[in-house]
Amino acid sequence: MSFAFERPSLLRRLAPWVAGFDGLLAFGVILLACAGLLTMYSSGYDHGTRFMDHGRNMLIAGAILFVVAQIPPQRLMSLAVPLYVVGVSLLLAVAVMGITKKGATRWLNIGVIIQPSEILKIAMPLMLAWWFQRREGQLRPLDFLVAGLLLALPVGLIMKQPDLGTSLLVLAAGLSVIFFAGLSWKLVAPPLLLGLVGITLLVVFEPQLCADGVRWVVLREYQQQRICTLLDPTRDPLGKGFHIIQGMIAIGSGGVWGKGFMQGTQTHLEFIPERTTDFIFAAFSEEFGLVGNLLLIAAFIFLVLRALAIALEAPTVFTRLLAGAMAMIFFCYAFVNMGMVSGILPVVGVPLPFISYGGTAMVTLGLGLGILMSIAKSHRLVQS
Repeated sequence: MSFAFERPSLLRRLAPWVAGFDGLLAFGVILLACAGLLTMYSSGYDHGTRFMDHGRNMLIAGAILFVVAQIPPQRLMSLAVPLYVVGVSLLLAVAVMGITKKGATRWLNIGVIIQPSEILKIAMPLMLAWWFQRREGQLRPLDFLVAGLLLALPVGLIMKQPDLGTSLLVLAAGLSVIFFAGLSWKLVAPPLLLGLVGITLLVVFEPQLCADGVRWVVLREYQQQRICTLLDPTRDPLGKGFHIIQGMIAIGSGGVWGKGFMQGTQTHLEFIPERTTDFIFAAFSEEFGLVGNLLLIAAFIFLVLRALAIALEAPTVFTRLLAGAMAMIFFCYAFVNMGMVSGILPVVGVPLPFISYGGTAMVTLGLGLGILMSIAKSHRLVQS
């Protein structure tokens, strides 16, 4: 008697690997990825191999997402301390023997050129989520102080490089974990109020504070110039204010419906600086207008809200805090980039997720999404 064994189809063999994936999160990512490819083709088709490289980076991020999603949250927790120690050690190495470009020492040669500060975008929330998981049920004010010190060390090292954009993202990721862990509003409100007062005074006394020869001891000169240029871009319209002015012109010229795909004059006549990286939102706004901007913002809000929903459904303190931090990372990426291009925030090197060109940033996004998928997947498998 002979037996015939049916060979399982490719779909059936892949099913165990994708079982439990969060469909809504994947839907939001796919929407933003399509918007990124469309925008990159328009703004970067005549920019060498920028469009093809962007597509390749997305595939790499997708592969990282898929691999990380297979790692259970318990294993991710075991990686928290080693990854944090490695990240801080590399930052110390950058301070001693880092590579300097354009006045900033941010890179390290270990056979390949790496930017260690990118590691902390993921390592920092991992470490703090691990710390609060260990202190579950017995939190004291001292535990929040220790968490603050764990956060202050890498943020201080990154600011010293200097890299204001990355330090803000790492700070936001760490503070979100500390806040979600149960930090009292009584401690959160005073710094927020102080910050609002400081911003108000800065706007009111801008002519005196930004006058020639006035130096702010708390900031480097280039950081002071960025803030003063933000408050009044016409101070140096062909120099430091050029980026902000051209970005606002491009956004305004798009109108309600935009000029149309590949019809942006500010973009294709190369008035927009860094049109495929930091200022790609200006190129998008010019071609797709207010309606396109609202749809793009809605897609980012959908992604962030879905990440927060995953955090609410997570079964442990570690997974809740980590998922919440990932949501805040995506929010800060989008908010800071759109804010700086629109002239609301100072110009810092923060890309727009999935839209801007960038290899390291895309890998970081893939890691963050993979962590979210891992948390959502573990919750769904437990339910089933």
